[in-house]
Amino acid sequence: MTESDSTPVGVGPWEGPTPTGDQWDPQLLADGDRRNVVDGYRYWSMDAIVADLDQRRHGFHVAVENWQHDLNIGSVVRTANAFNAAAVHIVGRRRWNRRGAMVTDRYQHLHHHADVEELVTWAEKAGVPLIGIDNFPDSVDLETFDMPAECVLLFGQEGPGLSREAHAACDAVLSIAQFGSTRSMNAAAAAAIAMHAWVRRHVFAQGPH
Repeated sequence: MTESDSTPVGVGPWEGPTPTGDQWDPQLLADGDRRNVVDGYRYWSMDAIVADLDQRRHGFHVAVENWQHDLNIGSVVRTANAFNAAAVHIVGRRRWNRRGAMVTDRYQHLHHHADVEELVTWAEKAGVPLIGIDNFPDSVDLETFDMPAECVLLFGQEGPGLSREAHAACDAVLSIAQFGSTRSMNAAAAAAIAMHAWVRRHVFAQGPH
């Protein structure tokens, strides 16, 4: 589902008896909740939402190389939140354009790594493999690859794709099947496809949801 940024969202002030519980935000109850959150989180405080999400984070992380202030990172973070990724890792420059995240970065754990080597060190300590997403001669098909239950999906920046260092560090590199005339797709779109592939394999393959 998509939602126009100009479409009014949310609800007005709470009507009826004031609910009890630590998750409720008194200010939102009084003024209304116009945030872009699912209905189940209406009137909840941000900390309460994050705590609830933490109880059911998925096993995949998302990492994005950020050497040239890639404008796609915000969109990647927004999608990672939609699929409830364990965390998003920014590799390279610490600053990134948050506009595309639509404030979802407030609910998503974010980590910074100065370079690929630092990300690799973190992944080794965490015991999770790096799975790159890019078109290389040694890439294997995302559509048939058995995605690990715990992993880091690593994406390069728009245009250059994965750096040489990132490519070499990956346990596997996956390519997305394409049937048109171009050899690549938007980095944010590729990230969304890869995250959804993980969800199909490890969430919906477990049975009805």
